[in-house]
Amino acid sequence: MNAIYWPEEFIPGLTDNFCSNEVIVTDLTAEEVWPFLAMPARWPEYYANSANARFYDNAGPSLGQGVRFSFETFGFHVEAQVTECVPPVKGEATRLAWHGWSGEEGTAERLDVLHAWLIEMLPGNRLRILTQETQNGNPAKELAVAKPNPMINGHQEWLTGLITAAKSAKR
Repeated sequence: MNAIYWPEEFIPGLTDNFCSNEVIVTDLTAEEVWPFLAMPARWPEYYANSANARFYDNAGPSLGQGVRFSFETFGFHVEAQVTECVPPVKGEATRLAWHGWSGEEGTAERLDVLHAWLIEMLPGNRLRILTQETQNGNPAKELAVAKPNPMINGHQEWLTGLITAAKSAKR
């Protein structure tokens, strides 16, 4: 199975917080999932923890390499830029990642994250969707010790919603 590509400053275990969520389902393809993941305006349709997606520089409505966008999640207004975008291609892993930040640089409120998605077909008509996020900054340190873990739970809801939306669109 494939793995997420991590920039040096976001390597899991060396950051202030890390979460990983994964599902493997049958009878769903990366092509069926991609429109729901690559279009931030669709996220609130199936994930209640996302709102107010906006694009910069006349980009959108889909994410692409280098695209700047913003959205709200976990009580943060997140500015973001896509760092990796590999749409579905038969026989290859689908990838999407963005660097997101909230708060002024150099302040105690600053949060820097790398959120990555990996989607790949497995033998037996199975689809694997992996989402991982690393975080740096004081807000990340607080999230890392929160019980229950809001990042793990929130991203699991995102995965579940993504799968439900994609399967519903097939009907």
